[in-house]
Amino acid sequence: MAKKEEESKIILEREYNVPLRREWIKSPRWKKTNKAVRALREFLAKHMKVEDRDVSKVKIGKSLNEEMWKHGIRNPPHHIKVIAKKDDKGNVTVELFSAPSEEKIEAKEKKQQERKENRSWKERKC
Repeated sequence: MAKKEEESKIILEREYNVPLRREWIKSPRWKKTNKAVRALREFLAKHMKVEDRDVSKVKIGKSLNEEMWKHGIRNPPHHIKVIAKKDDKGNVTVELFSAPSEEKIEAKEKKQQERKENRSWKERKC
């Protein structure tokens, strides 16, 4: 993973249960999840008070994105629970409420790397 050049201070952190159905119900079935993602960004830009409601400043986390697209483009979730964090630069990062923290993810990756190295050692031994 790439290191961040400069750590930003989190000035605001909130939990939301975002209603998505009202928005994606207006779109055709082959565009529903795209519309739900757009609605999520717009909701968070509004409620986290992003300057000029610029949706490009709202970044969606990996596990949240996977949850949104889990059932494909035609069947997004009706509502979704998220944690939103706003930094001092005005950027908002959003992650799924039940998503694992970054430390847990890094520990899991480290453990997988150790297992891989251990397997290669066993193969050389035989």
